This record gives sequence, C-alpha cells and structure tokens, in this order.
Amino acid sequence: MDKPQPQESFEEFRQSFFYGRRGDLNFKFFKDLPDDDVASFIQIVLDRLGDAYDTGDVLPLIEAAFEAQVAGYAPDPGTSPKFFFDDGPFTPCEMSVTNARVGLLATSGHFVHGDDPEPFGEAAMTQAEAEARIGEFMSAAPVLSEIPSDTATPALRVRHGGYDIRSAVRDPNVAFPIDRLREARDDGRVGSLAETFFSFPGATAQGRLRKVLPGWVERIHDEDIDVMLLVPV
Repeated sequence: MDKPQPQESFEEFRQSFFYGRRGDLNFKFFKDLPDDDVASFIQIVLDRLGDAYDTGDVLPLIEAAFEAQVAGYAPDPGTSPKFFFDDGPFTPCEMSVTNARVGLLATSGHFVHGDDPEPFGEAAMTQAEAEARIGEFMSAAPVLSEIPSDTATPALRVRHGGYDIRSAVRDPNVAFPIDRLREARDDGRVGSLAETFFSFPGATAQGRLRKVLPGWVERIHDEDIDVMLLVPV
C-alpha cells in the first residue's frame, strides 16, 4: 500500500510557482502576494473563465492576470525598493533618428541557431533546465550573443531561466524586435541598422556583469552605433 503523500499547504502551493516544482514563470508573482490575494485571483479567474465559455472572450482573463502581476510586483507604498542601480549618464541623440544607425541590445537570451552560448559548457540546454538552474545563472558571468541584423527570425533561438519564453518562441519580436527594426529601416523611420545586434540572459549577477561590461562596450562601439535600442526582459 502506497504511503499517503503529505498535504500541501496553500502557502506551499503559492510558493511553488516561483522557480519551484510547478515553475510556471507567468505566475511567479504569487510568491509576493498574501494567500488571500492569490485565492481571490484564482476565484476571479474561474469566474471569468465561466463567462468565457459563453462569450468566447478571454480578454477579461488576461486583464485579471495583468492586474494580479502589477499587485505582486509593485513595491508596497512607503517601502524602499529591493534593489538599487547606479544611474548612468544620459546621452541625448544629436541627430534625427531617420539618419541614425540603430543597434539593438536585449536581455532576452536570444541567440542564432548554431551559435549556442552553451551556458556552463552544456550544449543544447533546454528551457526547463535553464529554469531549474536559475540560481547558477544568477551567480555566473553572462555570455553576450552576437546576432547579425539580417538574421531570419526562424533561425533565432531563445533560452532564459527568468521568464516564460513561450511568447518569444512564437514571435521573437516580442522580446527581440529584429523584424520591427528592419521595417523601420525599410520605411525610412531610421537611417540604417548595425550589422550586429546583441542579446544575453538578463538573470545574472550584477557584479559579474560589471566585470564583463568593458569588453562588451568595446565590442559594441565597433558597430559605430548612433542610437541603441535597449530591451529589458
């Protein structure tokens, strides 16, 4: 006779979405919400799902998830932010963007098929493995991937242990807007594009990132970029 499994408390259920055994990164904000708020969210979702059976309208479900994410990630009023980052100098663009050479740097974790950065020396790491090893990513130096700006989107791959990549897999432009920039160039809204775009997994140690940044900056300067589009994920 199998031993009965220990019951899971609601708090344990809530915590399990934050890099836990359930690991649905769309709902890792549960970790920062009280039990009662998560219970209310689930009740709202079930209620709106019942309406969607008849209406076919899933937008209220998406709105409920968005509102809960805002509540989960927003700092409590009057409290200090959890993290502080040094301010960088603001450099205004002194030319019209229609004449500028534009680059792209994203923390999305994209790379070109055949040029896998192989985190921790492991080839073909899956997204599930990246999520399970998020702690290692958070303490390791990131790897900057170089992506030719003429790369076809079907040749792009993405891996990132810190966010749900399903939307970025369906359409890389969600987090790495390579097609949108090419359209802007073709329409004359920007002057030209850098030959190389850049991406890395943003879930990384800030201290280790600062150590590799000088080399990154030197490499990016080689692209002779006037305007850099930064896409945080």
